[in-house]
Amino acid sequence: MLRNRIPILILFALAILSANLASASFRIISTNTNVYLGSNTTAQVSEVVNVYVSNSSYATYNKDRLALNLSLSEWQSLFGDGLVQHIVNPESGVYGFEFLPGPLIRSGDNYTASILMSYYVKNVTTVQNIAPRVFAHQFNDQVFNFEHAASGEVLSNNTMLTIVLPKGSTINYVYPTPDSPATGISDNYKNITTLSWNNGEPLGTFRLSYDTEESLQGEVGSFFTAVYNYLGLFTYIIIIVIILLIIIYTYFKASR
Repeated sequence: MLRNRIPILILFALAILSANLASASFRIISTNTNVYLGSNTTAQVSEVVNVYVSNSSYATYNKDRLALNLSLSEWQSLFGDGLVQHIVNPESGVYGFEFLPGPLIRSGDNYTASILMSYYVKNVTTVQNIAPRVFAHQFNDQVFNFEHAASGEVLSNNTMLTIVLPKGSTINYVYPTPDSPATGISDNYKNITTLSWNNGEPLGTFRLSYDTEESLQGEVGSFFTAVYNYLGLFTYIIIIVIILLIIIYTYFKASR
């Protein structure tokens, strides 16, 4: 009976060894996820995944890199779930996705490379008009798709999350305390629009709220856009013509 089991045990050991060798050939070193918040509810995400590739897998990586039609799941089969685990939750509405594997750079007897993923995500924030030209934004933590722990989402090892707010934003509340800028909390994050968290940071109770103020020019532009969307092109043109006639009439009347 034992003699019959030996070949099975050998095959099992070889399978484990092969799996370990495969995982050692391709490995994720670090990840930088940058979220650029827009003035609406959409954000642009740019992620850089730094990877290790063994010398024996050099040809495989280059072959897959030249095959531009490879799917994300096929690349995931090389590097594992860590390649996509940090991507902002696809259920939030991801579009404009680009996947760009970079060239291999020799590092000792092996290689490293950077993989760039860029895309847009809907419903990253909620927006409420609280005063003339002033808007309150609340970050939607449900868009996160990092490592899942007992406490909820958590940044994986060697992972950095950076959120860039619209220029001129005023931060009202942020939790957990960002790792960068280190001096932000002392001045209540005044004039700060870039926040970063490092590996191991729990995101299960992540909160971020901030205000933005629309310029007068932007408010006028938004008004005409709303008029166009509601009334259509023909009526929109008529309104513009009427406004121009009023301006011309006022000008000539004032010049007399």
